[in-house]
Amino acid sequence: MSLQLLSNRPFDQLQVGDSASLTRVASEQDIALFAAVSGDINPAHMDPAFAAQDRFGHVIVHGLWTAALISAVLGTELPGPGTLYLGQQLRFSRPVAPGDTITATVTVLSKEEDRGRVLLDTRCTNQRGEEVLSGQATVLAPREPIAWPRRPLPAVAVQRHDRFAQLLEQARGLGALATAVVHPCSADALRAALEAREQGLLQPLLVGPMAKIQAAAEAAGLSLAGLDIEDAPHSHAAAARAVQLAAQGRVAALMKGSLHTDELLAAVVAPDSGLHTGRRISHAYLMDVPSYPKPLLVTDAAINIAPTLAHKRDICQNAIDLLQLMGVAQPRVAVLAAVETVNPAMPATLDAAALTVMAARGQIRGALVDGPLAFDSAISVASAQTKEIASPVAGSADILLVPDLEAGNMLAKQLIYLAGADAAGLALGARVPIMLTSRADSVNVRLASAALARLVAARRQRSDA
Repeated sequence: MSLQLLSNRPFDQLQVGDSASLTRVASEQDIALFAAVSGDINPAHMDPAFAAQDRFGHVIVHGLWTAALISAVLGTELPGPGTLYLGQQLRFSRPVAPGDTITATVTVLSKEEDRGRVLLDTRCTNQRGEEVLSGQATVLAPREPIAWPRRPLPAVAVQRHDRFAQLLEQARGLGALATAVVHPCSADALRAALEAREQGLLQPLLVGPMAKIQAAAEAAGLSLAGLDIEDAPHSHAAAARAVQLAAQGRVAALMKGSLHTDELLAAVVAPDSGLHTGRRISHAYLMDVPSYPKPLLVTDAAINIAPTLAHKRDICQNAIDLLQLMGVAQPRVAVLAAVETVNPAMPATLDAAALTVMAARGQIRGALVDGPLAFDSAISVASAQTKEIASPVAGSADILLVPDLEAGNMLAKQLIYLAGADAAGLALGARVPIMLTSRADSVNVRLASAALARLVAARRQRSDA
């Protein structure tokens, strides 16, 4: 295969009237990428609701995106590689909408022999032949011929993280949720509570050693004004007291502070806690994965180390109940394994098959459950079709039920650190939502976890009414 080259037209070869063009279809991704690079997030370009009320009645492409096509012609076609852009006059005649086919054309108007400058007419037209941009460019043309390997365009994907923004918007309208923050004796734990309060999501009640909490706030320069503190001598006592407050209805959620998760959950599942439902406590990550078309829930990646089949049934039902509270009427659950066939040597496949049958027999309710499914088959239609897997879940999973904590933790962190996902987490299975925040969580993730707890608490109250 011959290597494609970019070739230029040196100054001496240019003639008045020479021209070159390129054509590009304007897309919504072009708008998003241009906004990301330039910082121009004018709602006329980004927000269909705003644009519908604007002069043109629809989203329009950034004017300088169109002008950039002129630069592309000058740098790659005429004069081509080696050209220096000196100046540009522009006049915008018509708006460009997503889906328009834009042809950019440059034509040589004159040359300055002594300085090597070239004046070119520049214009862009749409698919109807209407002029959308006109002007003149001045360039310094190369003196020597250049032929250089043509590099492929970079493969760029737009990563959107707007699902949690919607979550936050919904939660703010519900009012602040009374929340016991358990043993918040570190700056990170206090910040998480204060951030959620500032956003109107939570009304924190700090439960723990008062002197330690105040010292941590003072050291971090944080103000605790307006916050109540329930004094408890140590972390065990703080966990027990917070659970008691939740059982009494004084708070409607729990947030982990600077104590171990096991310590908090032990108080929750104690026989006399008043919060234990009889169902296994499990953790769920609600993930905003930019490359996936909908929210994705991964469970359990934080609590149950080696769950039994009975535990997995509860983990599965907890996740289903959460998504139903979030408005997903019939979630699709993919029970993950390394392969799609049942293999007695691989216990995860046996559990997956059993869970599928349990769902069919009504032992798991409110969802479509299928497994075993490998990860690619669970989230990729193309992969499922290639493997000829007939499944109501394959390729469109809402919930990924993992074999054990190690697999779930690795999967969740790979999605976060390699796929750019955000992950809001809750512990499920108790009578109130439990936020298990981490020092590594971004502000966005901490707020999303608080928003998720707020929505779950509100919708659970409505369903119990």
